[in-house]
Amino acid sequence: MTTATSIPQIVKDCRGQMDKAIESSKREFSGIRSGKASPSMLDTVRVDMYGSQMALNQVASVSTPEPRVIIVTPFDKGQIKVIEKAIRESDLGLEPSAQGNIIRVPLPQMNEQRRKELVKVVHKLAEEGRIAVRHARTMAREQLKKLNGVSEDDVKHAEKDLQKVHDDYMHKIDDLLKHKEAEIMEV
Repeated sequence: MTTATSIPQIVKDCRGQMDKAIESSKREFSGIRSGKASPSMLDTVRVDMYGSQMALNQVASVSTPEPRVIIVTPFDKGQIKVIEKAIRESDLGLEPSAQGNIIRVPLPQMNEQRRKELVKVVHKLAEEGRIAVRHARTMAREQLKKLNGVSEDDVKHAEKDLQKVHDDYMHKIDDLLKHKEAEIMEV
């Protein structure tokens, strides 16, 4: 965050950070599908290549030719084992298998246990969203304390406003979580 000069600017910046947290949570949730295969399911997979952590879609193309199978085609065919390992070790519970120049990722049948595992993953992602919202509030509070020429009452009112904004965003994350949980548990 840049150094804000007024209370409204600090609150606005804080809202912006919280909006980013909500969008990030939505993106993460969209990567978790209950039944049908989707290329975005693998968006959270990170591959250790060329000395850095890279998103899977930066090192391979991802497609879904069938409803229950994802096909991953590495750009660098020499890295097929590294990509296969990254998918296997992600917390998505998938069992990829290399076949020639591609990696087939069949989706496991959605049994009760698998659904519960996915719900746990979604809860973890929701908590990351909540942490980002809390962090934005904390940063804004610190900026409020550093303001010069502002009365203590104004700062206290601004902190109350920040708390309201914080609570609204927490409710938004909880609503997203409820909807995603219901989608996963739907048989």
